[in-house]
Parts: sequence; structure tokens; C-alpha cells
Amino acid sequence: MSAHILIIEDEEDILELEEYHLQKEGYEVSGFLDTKRVEDFLEEESVDLMIVDRNLPNVEGSEFVKSLRAKGYDIPVIFVTAKSDESDIEEGFLSGGDDYLTKPFNIRELILRIKSILKRVKNYTDAIKLYKDIKIDTNQRLVFIGDHEIKLSKREFDLLNYFVSNRNRVIDRYELLENVWFDDEHMQTKTVNVTINRLLKKIDPHKDKEYIIPVRGVGYKLC
Repeated sequence: MSAHILIIEDEEDILELEEYHLQKEGYEVSGFLDTKRVEDFLEEESVDLMIVDRNLPNVEGSEFVKSLRAKGYDIPVIFVTAKSDESDIEEGFLSGGDDYLTKPFNIRELILRIKSILKRVKNYTDAIKLYKDIKIDTNQRLVFIGDHEIKLSKREFDLLNYFVSNRNRVIDRYELLENVWFDDEHMQTKTVNVTINRLLKKIDPHKDKEYIIPVRGVGYKLC
């Protein structure tokens, strides 16, 4: 599956140029002229890399990336911007940028930088799953809510991992028994309910985040 690249660029001709060449390289590309709908998009879609202009309407690009980093988004970012002073470049990296390219730029250089970053982070991103402020490290079997590690049992970890891997659809209890409990003949659907409640007490103790919601008569859904 090709990498998914998100571009935030308020100059429409530059956005179209980047989209055209990246799609020609085989990447899936989503473009935005401002930051208004980007965070909602990131909650619903998996993105492998972001290209961000800094001179954006409403929110300056590096401030937007800084806010994403504070919320746990680890998506690699390349700034492509006219801000070219040494202090601007330093500010871009300090805000969470992984690379910095100044305008006017060579599109081939941008593509080479994209390929370099994607190659470098592939093993990391394969092991990391993000959903809202939840980060799951499947290699080390660790779960973080924001910056705080949450201690889960093996079953609770597998259950949360299954939900995050199957977001945006309703999952019935029998599917969970088959894929998390591996259809243990001694397990019943009420076991799923008990384990989900125990998991939610750990990841949402104040009951204000509603990560997992029940769907009456069917099962559960990551919301």
C-alpha cells in the first residue's frame, strides 16, 4: 500500500503542483488550503507524512504542528515555506518539524526528502498505532495516553489494539472472542463486557473521553 501524504498549503497553484507530482510518484495525497479540518481528518485517516507551509491563514504552520505534537501525533513533518531565515529554520525544527525546505524549491528535491524520511521511519511507524491521544507501541506492548504510560494486562492490551486496528466499524462480541480470546470455549460474551469495562477504567477513568461506546444489540465501536 502506498504512503499517504497530507499537504497543507494555502497557495492553490503550489498545492496542485505538489499533489500532481506526488500522485505521479504513486503516493496517496490529501490536500488542504488551511488547518481548519486537518485535525478531524487525522482522527479518521492514517497519514504517513505531512508537508506543511508556515504562512497559513488562521494558524501559523509551526504553531499548528507544535499543537499536534502536544496531542501525541508523531507523523513526520516537512516544512515547505518562504520563511528562510536561520531563526525561522531553527523554530521549525523546535516546533516538531523533521525537515525544512525553503521556497522556491525543486520538486525533485522535495520527493527525495520524502522518500528519505519514509524509509527512515517505516519500521517505527509499522510498530506505532495512534488514535486520538492514545499511542500503542506494538513492539514493546506499551500504551500511552498523552505522555502517561497506562499499565494494561495482556488481554486488555490485545483488546485495545484490536479496536484501534479496526476503527470506524462496529465489532460484535463474537468477533472479539474469536480474535482476542481466540474463541476459547470457556469464554462467554459477558467476559467481553467485563474486560472492556476494566479497560475503560484504566484508559478513561473520568469517563469523559468515550473512546469505546456500546452499540445496542450488536457490540462496540471505537468512536
